Amino acid sequence: MSNRCLRRTGAGQVVQKLLIKAILERNLIREGDRILIAASGGKDSTVLAWALQQVRPALKTDYELAALHISSDFCACCKKSVLSQKLEAWGIPFTDLFVPIMGRLKPGEKMNCYWCSTQRRTELLRYAVAHKFNQIALGHHLDDIIETFFMNMTAKGELSAMSMVLSYRKYPVRLIRPLGYVEEQQIVACAQEQDILHAACTCPYGMHSQRRDIRNRIARFTDNSSAVKRRIFTALSALPVQGEPRA
Repeated sequence: MSNRCLRRTGAGQVVQKLLIKAILERNLIREGDRILIAASGGKDSTVLAWALQQVRPALKTDYELAALHISSDFCACCKKSVLSQKLEAWGIPFTDLFVPIMGRLKPGEKMNCYWCSTQRRTELLRYAVAHKFNQIALGHHLDDIIETFFMNMTAKGELSAMSMVLSYRKYPVRLIRPLGYVEEQQIVACAQEQDILHAACTCPYGMHSQRRDIRNRIARFTDNSSAVKRRIFTALSALPVQGEPRA
């Protein structure tokens, strides 16, 4: 979808339409769900929170939203006050939880994205179970799903994809990714339109990650074509999903 089309139809409307489509087709949200949004402070999870609140009338489903931000001992870039103000203005309760992610590293180990994501996921699950949330909503989008497939293939030799809904064996919680049908460029356009982008932060470790390298490679061979990326996404639906994350 071109940027011109996004401007004409409204970037926020485009995101809402794709969000509703994903929720209905994948049965992501059900009556009475208590949903904990993993609010990283970035554009993706913030747009997700905004959109989940906006689509309530269209879904005609009764569900509860709350947001959890996990602060750490290595990144102070998140504008938490701005984030909390926006979420509370949208009627979404906000909680900030500090986790010493670097402090948990064993001697000789170095900080990396996998370690950080594992620690954050563990704390999200613990908080969700303790506060009786039955769903955790993550801000991963269509590009993230495609990138993860190529990362698994090139780094692990696995043909597996990131799932839009994942149930745990050990926890009474589901992970959902309602932005799975939304491209990153559509999220950026929505964040700009809704004055979200200026309040978002970027992880310093992500600037040089393996994911960024894969993202650049995908951009080159797809020529950043939305149609090509969506065909790849459709093909991934036939693959086994990514295994249950450690927690």
